[in-house]
Amino acid sequence: MARLPHITSKDQIDARHHGAYDAIAASRGAVQGPFLMFMHSPEVAERVAHLGAYVRFEGSLDMRVRVLAAMTVARAFHAMYVWGAQTGGARRLGVPEETITAIREDHSRGIAPADAEIVEFTRQLLRKHRVDDALFKKMHARFGNDEMVQLTTAIGYYTLLGMTVNACELEPGDDAEVLDLSTLPA
Repeated sequence: MARLPHITSKDQIDARHHGAYDAIAASRGAVQGPFLMFMHSPEVAERVAHLGAYVRFEGSLDMRVRVLAAMTVARAFHAMYVWGAQTGGARRLGVPEETITAIREDHSRGIAPADAEIVEFTRQLLRKHRVDDALFKKMHARFGNDEMVQLTTAIGYYTLLGMTVNACELEPGDDAEVLDLSTLPA
């Protein structure tokens, strides 16, 4: 059960923020997921929605790269909601089960080299707060300046989501894969 009530109607917030509620609902089909929590601070919600729209839908970074980074962040933060929201998309994008399992179990065995680079870049940034020079150079050669910044921003965006859903204990959707925290290695 979430620690804060879900904001599911604009009547639950001050009238001066109804425009933010309407914009988020229009851009996503509804106020849902982490925005059920973010709407407790409508200005934050609006700014996060704007960044999220770019990170998730508008940037030039390949969707598979985005979902690999998002799943890696979700695993690192044990963010059950984010994990559940991302695994379905990963499967639709053709991410192999071996890769999803490797990310879930926090190893890299069986991950294709190009995907493993994304996972390792994300892990290094989250764990060491830096990226090794060799990996950065390899990734930079692959993505260039713009998409390197987009990838790093996506990692930061999903970190923000992970922290929010964890602090508020937002549970995964009914049809989402659950990241079973009791079975995860440390």
